[in-house]
Amino acid sequence: MELIGRLVLDYPRAMYWSGQALLMVAMSMVLYFLGAGEGVMSALNGAGEPGASASFLNSMSGALVLALIITAFWRAASLLPRRQQIIVSWVTLFALLLAFFYSFDLSFEFIAKKIGFLVTQGVVTTLYISVLSIVIATTIALFGAIAKLSKNGLIFGFASFYTSLFRGLPLLMQIYIIYLGLPQLGFVIDAVPAGIMALSLCYGAYMTEIFRAGIQSISKGQWEGAAALGLGPNQTMFLVILPQAMRVIIPPTGNQFISMLKDSSLVSVVGVWEIMYLARTLGQTEFRHIEMLITAAFIYWMLSICLEFMQSRIEEHFGRSQNRG
Repeated sequence: MELIGRLVLDYPRAMYWSGQALLMVAMSMVLYFLGAGEGVMSALNGAGEPGASASFLNSMSGALVLALIITAFWRAASLLPRRQQIIVSWVTLFALLLAFFYSFDLSFEFIAKKIGFLVTQGVVTTLYISVLSIVIATTIALFGAIAKLSKNGLIFGFASFYTSLFRGLPLLMQIYIIYLGLPQLGFVIDAVPAGIMALSLCYGAYMTEIFRAGIQSISKGQWEGAAALGLGPNQTMFLVILPQAMRVIIPPTGNQFISMLKDSSLVSVVGVWEIMYLARTLGQTEFRHIEMLITAAFIYWMLSICLEFMQSRIEEHFGRSQNRG
C-alpha cells in the first residue's frame, strides 16, 4: 500500500493513464462477452453472413474498437456545456433504444394502421381513469393524513387500519375484490368505476403517509404563530401549514401520479379498454403482439414525460413561493 501511495504521488499522470488503460480493457471484455465485438468486426470487414462466427481475436479486436469509440465519444461530449451534455446523452440513448426496437423486424405499416384507435380509445380511457383516480386519491390522502395526526384514538385507528390494509394488498387483488366482491353484497359495479375505486383507495393510502410527513415537517412555531393571530385549526391547516408543506409533498406525490398512470394498465384484467387492453387485443388480430406492446410502451413513456414536466413546474412554483417567504 505504501508503494502504491508513493507511485500515485510521484507519477500522477502515469497512474491516471494506467487507470484509463485498465478501464479500457475492462470495457472491452464486457463488450466481448455481450457479443458486440463480433458485430463490429463483421461490419468493418464486410463479412456478415448469417451464422458465421468470428474468431476470439477478431471479437476482441471489435470489442476494443467499440470501447475506443465509446471513450472518444465520452471525452468529446464532456467538453460541451452541461445543457448540451444532457441533450447529447438523451439523443444517443434514444437512438440506441430505437435501434434495439428496430432489430425486432417490426411492421410499421401495422403500427400506423392501429395507432389511431389505440390513441383515441386507449389513451382517452387511460387518462380518464388516471385523472379521476388522482383527484380522489389526493382528497383521501389529505383527510387521511389529518386523521393520522389526530389525538383522537378512534380517528387515528380508522386511518391507520385503512393505510395498513390498502398498502398491504397488491393492487391487482384490490381490483378483483372490488369488481367481483361488491356484487356479492348487492352492489353491482362496472369495470371502469371498479378500477377507479381500486386505484384511488390504493394510492390514497400511500399518499396519506406522504401528506402526513409533509405536514409534520412544518415546525410547531407555525402553529403557534397562527394561533396567536387568531386563526382556528382548519384555517391554520389550509392557509398556513399546507402551503408550506407542499414543497415536501409535491416530489413524492408526483412520483405516485406517474406510478398510478402506469398501474392503470392493471384494470385491463376486468375488460377496460385502456392502452394495455387494446395493445393486447389489437396485436392478436395479426399476431403482431410486439408491435402493439412497443407502441403502448412509447405512449406510456410520453404520458409520463408530460407528468414529469407538470411536476417540475409545480415544484418551481412552490419553490419560488418559499423563497419569497
